[in-house]
Amino acid sequence: MWVSPWRRRLGRRGSVAVRHNGEMPAPVKVRFSPAPTGFLHVGSARTALFNWLFARHHGGEFILRIEDTDRARSRDEWVVGIQDTLRWLGLDWDGLGVLQSQRFAEYRAAADQLLEGGAAYECFCTPEEIAARNEAARAEGRTPSHDERCRDRSPAERAALTDAGRPRTLRFRTPEEGTSSFVDLIRGEVRVEWSTVTDFVIVRADGTPLFFLANAVDDLEMGITHVIRGEDLLDSTHRVLALRRALDPGSPPAYAHLPLILGPDRSKLSKRHGSVALEELREAGYLPVALRNYLALLGWSPPEGQEILDTDELIATFDLDAVTHAAAAFDHQKLAWMNGEWIRRLTLPELEAAALPLATTRYGDDLDRGLLRAALDLGQERAATLGALLDQADFLYAAEDDFRIAPDSWDKLTKIERVGEILDAVAAHLTTCEWTPGAIDPRAVVEQLGIKPRDGLRAIYTAVEGRHAGLPVFDAICLLGQERALGRIRAAQARLTS
Repeated sequence: MWVSPWRRRLGRRGSVAVRHNGEMPAPVKVRFSPAPTGFLHVGSARTALFNWLFARHHGGEFILRIEDTDRARSRDEWVVGIQDTLRWLGLDWDGLGVLQSQRFAEYRAAADQLLEGGAAYECFCTPEEIAARNEAARAEGRTPSHDERCRDRSPAERAALTDAGRPRTLRFRTPEEGTSSFVDLIRGEVRVEWSTVTDFVIVRADGTPLFFLANAVDDLEMGITHVIRGEDLLDSTHRVLALRRALDPGSPPAYAHLPLILGPDRSKLSKRHGSVALEELREAGYLPVALRNYLALLGWSPPEGQEILDTDELIATFDLDAVTHAAAAFDHQKLAWMNGEWIRRLTLPELEAAALPLATTRYGDDLDRGLLRAALDLGQERAATLGALLDQADFLYAAEDDFRIAPDSWDKLTKIERVGEILDAVAAHLTTCEWTPGAIDPRAVVEQLGIKPRDGLRAIYTAVEGRHAGLPVFDAICLLGQERALGRIRAAQARLTS
C-alpha cells in the first residue's frame, strides 16, 4: 500500500487516547485556533480561556494555532494582535504558536494520500456551474446541494478535462449510507445521517486547503487530546472525523462544543450590544483578571455559585463537567460590576500600574504621576473601569482655555435655584479658607443662604469638574489648587450672566 511522506512522518503520534469510563488521557493537550481576520471577539476569547483553564487544571499543554489558510482574508497584523491580546488576558501558550500557512506541504501530502486511496477525488465543476444548478434546484423546490457528478469520472474523462484547462478542486468522498456519530463531552451523543452530507471540498482550485483538511491533519500530528470549541462548529465535526479516519485509524480526540454567547436580548452578540472585541474592552479599562473571571462564568458554573474567583481558583475548580449546553448572555453591566469589584481589590500601586498605560496615551507629556495617583485614590471606590477612573480625572489635566462643562451638566446647573448666589458665596469662601479638604467644605456657607447643601454641591461639582458628579468634590478642589478652582467658579458665574 502506498503511504504518503506525511503519514510516515506522523507515525504513531496520530493515535491518542481519549476519556474512557471517566479516565482522563495523559497528558492533556488542547489548542486554540483562531483565524486572523479581525479583532479577538469575546466568544473566541472565552473559547481560548476554557481551553487554557482545562489544560492548566489537568497539567497539560495549551497550543496556539493560527488558522490562516484563507490568505485573502488573513492579515499578519491580526496574527500579532491575537497574540498580544492573549498575553494581555494572561493566557500563555506552550511552545511557539503555529501558522497553518507554513504547513501547506503537509496538507498537500495528506490530500495526496486521500486521493491515492480513493477517499477523495478531483472535481471539475466551476463555481458558476454549481451556482446555476443550485438555482435550478431552488426553482424546482429542491434543496440545493452538490450533485457529485465528478465522483465516478473515468481516468480518461479526468485527463481530458485537465488537458482542457478546467479548474480542479479536491472533494472528500462521504459515505453514501449509514450514520456519523460521536459523543460530545457537553452535549452527549451527536448523530447525522450521511445521506444528508454531500461530498465536500478539502483543497481549493488554487491549491490551498480548506478548514476541514488542515484541522484534521494538525490535530493528528500535534496529538491533540481534546477539542474544545464553539457550538457553531458542531456540524463540521462529522466531516473532520471522517477525514481523520481516512488518514489514520487511531482514536480521535474528545470533543466539547461550548454554548453560544448571545446578547442580553438573546439575539446574536454584535456591536449593537456594545464592545465585543477584547481590544475594545482593554482600551475601555477593563482588567484582565476581571475579564478572565467574567468570561469563565459564560457557560460554566463554579462550585456553590461563587462569582468572584481569582485565576488560581478558576484553574483549581474548572472542568468540562460543569459546562452547560445552554447559551450564555453577555451582560456589559454585570461585567462592569465585576470589574469594579476587582478594581477595589487592587492596592494603590497596583491600580496605578494598571491605569498608567491608558493614562499615558490619554495625557501624554501632561501626565503628572502624583496627580494621577491622588485621583485614582479618590476614585477607586466609585469607578467600574479604568477608563471611567480617568474620565473622572480629566478635569485635573484640562488647560483652563480647554476646560468645558458637559452640556447636560450645564443645563442642570442653570436650573438650580439661586445658583448665582451659591457660586458667589463659594468663591468668597475659597478665597479665605485653609487649603485642606475639610476646610474647603462649603456646605455651611451654602446653608447660611437657606439653600439645601445638595443643590450647592451639584453647582460646585459642575463648575469645578465639568460634570454634576465625579471625584469627591472637596478633595478635587484641593487637588486642583486655589487659583484654578476659583477661576472655574468665576468662569461659571460669568457664563450665567452673559
